[in-house]
Amino acid sequence: MPLPAISEFTAQNQGFFVFGVIVFALAIGSFLNVVILRMPRIMEQEWRREARQLLESDVTFASGASSEPISLSHPPSTCPKCGHRIRHWENVPVISYLFLRGRCGRCRERISVRYPLVEAATALLSVIVALRFGATWTGAFALLFTWALIALTMIDVDHQLLPDDITLPLLWLGLIVNAFGLLAPLEDAVWGAVLGYLSLWSVYWAFKLLTGKEGMGYGDFKLLAALGAWLGWQALPLVIILSSLVGAVVGVVLIFALGRDRNVPIPFGPYLAAAGWITLLWGDSISAAYLSTISP
Repeated sequence: MPLPAISEFTAQNQGFFVFGVIVFALAIGSFLNVVILRMPRIMEQEWRREARQLLESDVTFASGASSEPISLSHPPSTCPKCGHRIRHWENVPVISYLFLRGRCGRCRERISVRYPLVEAATALLSVIVALRFGATWTGAFALLFTWALIALTMIDVDHQLLPDDITLPLLWLGLIVNAFGLLAPLEDAVWGAVLGYLSLWSVYWAFKLLTGKEGMGYGDFKLLAALGAWLGWQALPLVIILSSLVGAVVGVVLIFALGRDRNVPIPFGPYLAAAGWITLLWGDSISAAYLSTISP
C-alpha cells in the first residue's frame, strides 16, 4: 500500500530518499543503544521493587546496582568512569565516535566500538528494507519490525533475555498490521502466532522431559509467535530451519574453534531474529528456489 505523494517523490529522488533513511536510521540506532543498555536495568529495578513488596522487607541492591530510578530518558547518558555528561555534539551517531577517536571527551576512557556498530547496522538494514518495500505502509512497518529485532538481538546476546516489553508489543503490532493484509492474511497471522509459540513450547518440554534441562527460554516462544504474527504460519518452517542451521553452525564454531564451554547456554533469539528478518525480505524467493530444485 503506497503513500502516494511520498512514493512519487522518492521514485524521482531515490538518492535523497536513501540519504534520508540513513540519517533517520542512524538516530534510531542511537536510541536502540539506549534501549539495549537500559531496558535490562529497568527490568532489574522492577524485579527488586516487587521483591521488596512481596517480602515486606528491605532488599539490598546487588553490588554495582543503583537505587536511582532508571528510564529510557533518565538519567542523562554519562561516561561510566568519570561521570562526564555526554553533550549533544558528542552523541551524533557514528560521527562523534570517529571525531572523539572512540574515547570519552574528558577522561579519555575508551568507548565500546559496539555503539557505532549498532548505529551503522541499523542504518544499513534500514536502507535494505526501504529499497525492498519503498515508501509504503509495508515499508514503514517493516522498519519498526527491523528495529525491534535489532534491540532484541543485542539484549539477548548480553543477558540471554528477550523482554516482554518488546516481544509482546511486536506480536500485537504484527496482528494489527495484518488486519489490513499488509504482509499476510489476518487468519494466517493469527495461526502464525499460535503455532509459533506452540512449536517451541513443545520442543522445550520434550527436551526437558528427556534431559531434565531447559533448552531455551520462554522469550524464544514469544519471539517466534511474534514472527508468525508478522509473516503468517506458512513462513514458520523457513524461519525455524534458517535459525536452526545458523545456530548450529555458530555453536559448533564457538565450541570447537574458540573453545567455548558446551555447557554455557547460547542465546537462540538472535538466530530467530535474523531468520525472521531474512524471511520478511526474501522468504518467497528462498522458498521458490528450494521448490525449483526438488521439482522434476
